[in-house]
Amino acid sequence: MTSYALPVVSTPPEAPARTAYLIASGDLRESANAAGWPTQAAMEADVTAALEKLGWSVVRANDIDPATGHGFISSQRMGMEVFRSIPREAPLIVAEAVWQYSHHVLAGLRTHRGPILTVANFAGDWPGLVGLLGLNAGLTKMGTPYSTLWS
Repeated sequence: MTSYALPVVSTPPEAPARTAYLIASGDLRESANAAGWPTQAAMEADVTAALEKLGWSVVRANDIDPATGHGFISSQRMGMEVFRSIPREAPLIVAEAVWQYSHHVLAGLRTHRGPILTVANFAGDWPGLVGLLGLNAGLTKMGTPYSTLWS
């Protein structure tokens, strides 16, 4: 008789009060992710500081990877893994300071039930707003509600 390994069924985490989760979709090229990370980290710090002034806390949904030196979600598979740790009803911020590939996070955003805020920088040297517009187009096409801010 063949033995099959069944997947472990996990219970989604509960969303803490006044806590938003933050993700950042990255590029397919690790060199681009590494180059853009300082700009991304600075923008995430600004977003976090603004929310803390309003009495909210921000949880980064995935850690900075010591092997790559950045915290971007850099593949569809990674995006699916990251979304497993995000409470489905939690407020979610998708922060984009650089070019990004939306397909890394769209599957998770499609099934997320909490409010979604997309945020980007408007800077000539890093195309965060371009990445945000592509992401917003995907959300719109899926019929997923969201709000947007940019600096």
